Amino acid sequence: MKTNFNLRPYNSFGFDAVAKYFIEINEIQQLEALIQNDVFRNEKRLILSGGNNILFQNDYFDGLVVHINTKGIEILQEDENEVVVRAQAGEDWPYFVKTMVAKGYHGIENLAHIPGKVGAAPVQNIGAYGMELKDSFLRCEAISVTTGEKHVFMKDDCRFSYRESIFKNELKGKYIITSVDFQLKKNAPLNLDYGNIKSYLEQNGMENPTLQQLHDAICAIRDAKLPDVKQIGSCGSFFKNPVIEQAQFEALQKEYPNIPHYPEADGKVKVPAGWLIEHSGPSTGSGTASWKGWRNEHVGVYEKQALVLVHYGGGKGQDIVELANRIQESVKNKFGIHIFPEVNFV
Repeated sequence: MKTNFNLRPYNSFGFDAVAKYFIEINEIQQLEALIQNDVFRNEKRLILSGGNNILFQNDYFDGLVVHINTKGIEILQEDENEVVVRAQAGEDWPYFVKTMVAKGYHGIENLAHIPGKVGAAPVQNIGAYGMELKDSFLRCEAISVTTGEKHVFMKDDCRFSYRESIFKNELKGKYIITSVDFQLKKNAPLNLDYGNIKSYLEQNGMENPTLQQLHDAICAIRDAKLPDVKQIGSCGSFFKNPVIEQAQFEALQKEYPNIPHYPEADGKVKVPAGWLIEHSGPSTGSGTASWKGWRNEHVGVYEKQALVLVHYGGGKGQDIVELANRIQESVKNKFGIHIFPEVNFV
């Protein structure tokens, strides 16, 4: 266990936050022993996965940061149609998806290139391009932080919804996910209908892409619109796409006929937060109002994607907090819609 540990390499925003205590877990046995440790029991705790969806608001974390770095991928069951695969919580998510696609397993290909670790994926119910983690999730194993007992959570137990799960709400901070089991298919129709995918495939002459080609296309699309966190700090998409009532959407559509939207199964409508941000904000030189490309000395809104807040260096977590608040206020004032962060504030 280390003390006064700088977390800069462990958060993709790249802020210099220091943890009072820090420990990296490479084996489950280490975690089981740690739960009995007085520091773990008595100090404030933060379970840190890839650090790709977290914002340290302050320069100092007065407690223990536990970094989960366990590795391993294994096939638990297999027949001619399906396969059940277990991945340890510390496995890199993009690597896991890439590995499954290379084996010809369908079910998580649209979630390619999302930075982070496998153990954090169910917490956030990560999603992209018309697919969510819950679509292929079978179960996960987790350890109670109070008793050290292992517990298996099936899909229904997790209460998945849009960017939500029981681990972000009722059970927040009460369990540490140690492994996740996925039920994948050996053959299935590809989900090609989501906006950017369709246009990218058409532009590149791929009418009937293979599973591998779809994976590679999504990686290329994400690379084109998201910053390299080794160069510019970010957490990817900062805000959730809001879901609004049909009546509210129809009123907005009268005023903004080109507003993009996606109908939900319950009759509500999902509106891209990136579009709302791009069409609100400070006035630009052209006389239009937009946050896209806005920046000050340390932080800003990425020039290629308004949904991404970035840290150019030398800033603090509070700089991002203040920028996010300003963006929320301007979207609310212009469209009457409140957008919420999907990034976890610490």
